[in-house]
Amino acid sequence: MRHHVVLRIVAKLLIPWILLYALYVQFHGDFGPGGGFQAGVIFAAAFILYALIFGLENARKAAPSNIVRVGVALGVLIYAGTGVAGLLMGGRYLDYSVLAHDAAHGQHLGILIVEFGVGLTVASVMIAIFFSFAGRPRRKD
Repeated sequence: MRHHVVLRIVAKLLIPWILLYALYVQFHGDFGPGGGFQAGVIFAAAFILYALIFGLENARKAAPSNIVRVGVALGVLIYAGTGVAGLLMGGRYLDYSVLAHDAAHGQHLGILIVEFGVGLTVASVMIAIFFSFAGRPRRKD
C-alpha cells in the first residue's frame, strides 16, 4: 500500500473541494445551470473516488447500505412532500407559490427543497449502483 501514498494524499485534498463544488451546484441551481441532479452526481463521484482510493470496505463503513437506502427514499419523499404541501395549502401539485408569504419567495423555497430532494436521491442511487457493481461485501469466516 505504500505505492499509493500520492493517490491517497491527492484524494484527501480533492474530495472536500469536490463536495464543496457539489454544494455550490446544488444551491446555485435555481439561479443558473445546475441543480439537484448534477449536484447528486458530483457528490456521488467524490464518494466513488473515495471508494476507489481507500477501498470498498472503508466506503461501506462511511455509507452503510441502510443509510444509502434511506437517502433514496427520503429524497423522493422530500420531492413528493413538497408537492403535497402545495396541495394542502390550496395550490396545485408542485405549485411552489403558496409555500411562502408571496409567490416569488414560495417559488424560490419550493425549488430549493425539491432540488435538495432530487440531489439526495441521485447521490444515493449512484452510490447504491456503485456498490452493486463493485461487489458484495466479503464474509469474514
